[in-house]
Amino acid sequence: MAAPIELPDIPVTSSVLASYLTGYKAPEQKILEMEKCGEIVRLKRGLFVKSASRYNLNLLANHIYGPSYVSRESALWQYGLIPEFVYTTTSVCINRSRIFENKLGRFSYDILPLEYYRMDIVMHEDGGVCCLIASPEKALADLVVLSSGVRLRYMGETKSYLEDYLRIDMDEFMKLNPDRFVEYADAGKKPHSLLNLAKLLRQ
Repeated sequence: MAAPIELPDIPVTSSVLASYLTGYKAPEQKILEMEKCGEIVRLKRGLFVKSASRYNLNLLANHIYGPSYVSRESALWQYGLIPEFVYTTTSVCINRSRIFENKLGRFSYDILPLEYYRMDIVMHEDGGVCCLIASPEKALADLVVLSSGVRLRYMGETKSYLEDYLRIDMDEFMKLNPDRFVEYADAGKKPHSLLNLAKLLRQ
């Protein structure tokens, strides 16, 4: 009887997984059997993670498609800025936009220019697991920039978007750094909208 297979806690490719199965005559068949019996979960073609009672969705998102970092609604909820849990793990990338669905959830990726993309990406540690996530300021800026119908032209409109549409915690919002939004405005799209966020923070 073969010894139990001890896989790492991070997602692994088919080739890495096969390297743990050198004692089997047909590693590819063994991978299919492991998936069928629930020992591993397929994240996408050629990428797997071992079964666990709890998954770090940020880590999975980083591995499923990259380079990328978790942002927008997913990051804002984790920082306590918005109240609703987000069922899609939202990320930003520099390749084409993609959506992946698997047994563990839905993972979406939206593209932004490299100059803007690389600003304020944080290495976040959770229970010994490290993953890439936007800073609170960058997560909000990404949401504004990537939301096609959002144009924050006036201060009243900006405040209504935050309070009524996002239902953002304004006490937490007022802790954000306005200078960061000015820098994003210089590098990204929708500069007027981002500058209005900075102005609101400085009032």
